Amino acid sequence: MWFDVPVIPTEADLADALTTAVRAAVTDLFRDNPGHTFYYVTLTTPGEAFGPALSAWSHEALAQRPDAGEVRYSYADSPFSIWGEEHLKPVRDLFAARPEVFDIADEDASEAEFELRLRAMETALRRLSDEGLFGVGDARAGVLVLVEVVPGDEENAARARRLNPPGPALDAWLAA
Repeated sequence: MWFDVPVIPTEADLADALTTAVRAAVTDLFRDNPGHTFYYVTLTTPGEAFGPALSAWSHEALAQRPDAGEVRYSYADSPFSIWGEEHLKPVRDLFAARPEVFDIADEDASEAEFELRLRAMETALRRLSDEGLFGVGDARAGVLVLVEVVPGDEENAARARRLNPPGPALDAWLAA
């Protein structure tokens, strides 16, 4: 029947849902961790570009680690890894309602789906940065905001450059 046809979320739908979810998750993160100065906030996704997870690091949490130099930018090793699940789970359901990247037979169409998903993530973080969620001025310059395909993806650096102001935080991550 016509009403049984699934509605496939658009890129705009994904970006809007991510903006709302990440805003709520990061607001909770900052509120629930007073005394922490966060320097790293990332949305991570595997190579299939499933709906993302949010992770973060603070200077205070990093100072507690004997292996700080090794885990400084490790989303998985952070005590704030996979933060805000209650906010991001519905977004992952929207991502799952789209065709799976590796199920698309045409390579160009598969790549287009992959890029659409990453653009939605990047758009959401750019909006939130523009709102001042990650700080303004010098405070914003001290927070690295990322969309990362994990394990490493050659385009992670390009996204980082688009999402962050030039300066020491971005330079340190690029050099790592």
